Amino acid sequence: MRYLQLPAATYREHRARLRQHMEKGGLAIFHSNDIMPTSADGTMPFKQAADIFYLSGIDQEETILLLFPDAFDPKDREILFVRETSPTIAIWEGAKLTQAEAGELSGIANVQWTGNYEAVIKRLVPQCGLLYLNSNEHLRQANEVETREERKNKELLARYPLHSVKRIAPAMHRIRSRKTQQELEQIKRAIAITGKAFERVLRFIKPGVKEYELEAEITHEFLRNGSRGHAYTPILGSGYNACVLHYITNDGTCKDGEVVLMDFGCEYGGYASDLTRSIPVNGKFTPRQRDVYNAVLHVQKEATKLLLPGVVLADYHRQVGAIMEEQLIKLGLLDQKAVAAQDPEKPLYKKYFMHGTSHFLGLDVHDVGLWHEPITEGMVFTVEPGIYIPEENLGIRIENNIVVTKDGQMDLFADIPREVDQIEALMAERAKVMA
Repeated sequence: MRYLQLPAATYREHRARLRQHMEKGGLAIFHSNDIMPTSADGTMPFKQAADIFYLSGIDQEETILLLFPDAFDPKDREILFVRETSPTIAIWEGAKLTQAEAGELSGIANVQWTGNYEAVIKRLVPQCGLLYLNSNEHLRQANEVETREERKNKELLARYPLHSVKRIAPAMHRIRSRKTQQELEQIKRAIAITGKAFERVLRFIKPGVKEYELEAEITHEFLRNGSRGHAYTPILGSGYNACVLHYITNDGTCKDGEVVLMDFGCEYGGYASDLTRSIPVNGKFTPRQRDVYNAVLHVQKEATKLLLPGVVLADYHRQVGAIMEEQLIKLGLLDQKAVAAQDPEKPLYKKYFMHGTSHFLGLDVHDVGLWHEPITEGMVFTVEPGIYIPEENLGIRIENNIVVTKDGQMDLFADIPREVDQIEALMAERAKVMA
């Protein structure tokens, strides 16, 4: 295995958390992702469904997990199904997990081949009081491709139309949003690798470099440190490209006098990191670039202080908007009188800062969580304000990953430079070494 795996006790704890949210007699069913096709006989690299990975640690296709806490037979209370391996599969694809290996990794005693699933379902569904089915209920979900889970849910509902059905997604969002200590350690490993990639880029960048060359340097550092790659498609935008929020073509040239916005993070052991830094291509900010950068940095620092247990994210984002307004007025981008007379539903700061400040982070870079409930200890968020001025070919965003603690916050990217003087000093050292 490329990455350090979490202990089985972690997944036992995750399943115990979920059982606390299940009604008596409930049977919950989770499926892995499909291996997605490209064209001809090509496929995408396999990416496990986050929920089944969270509950079992199994990073393999054709995996199914049944949780039936009140089953009559104790052996039926947790059942894991994994793809049956064979000498042929081992030769062509590499050996899959044995039942013993899957049991050791997940902490589940009853591990069977996936081929047994239909017979077990036929036996257990009549015993249960209700079915808990999973689905993707992420706020930004807009996928037109049917998942394996959706396909299997349809089959089950057609077969047992008179059974009561409940959604398990709200419970999964609640428990996944509060990270265990083991999960935080895995996120820290991802962050450490991301930090190395940032240092590598600082040593590499110079006027004339292509944005995709920066991406290549980052990817190299990720892979050589045990990551499977990017947690999301990286953004490397220089000059005007930094003002395009989801700029991912990364085919422009980093020009002298421009600032390059770099939004990237590695995935390690299934967990994401999410870093944004904005650095001068030639190693030195102009006075205007410095002013805008420090305004964004001020907003980020003040926003971080607001992430406290009990805070509701909608209120948090409104407060951050007010802080951003002050900075945009100081920069001469907004008029104070116009701000005072603005429509509260259409705040003027949105012209230069049009996205949210924070999102949940974990197994997914835009991780699941319940946005309408107060923040609690153990949640992990990004803090990523930005100012985008297309007419100046300038876009600056700064992003760190924050753990909410009992009394405040822990900045997981605290060791990654973000002050103007720090960045310029590091880039000056690079220039001396390269000279």
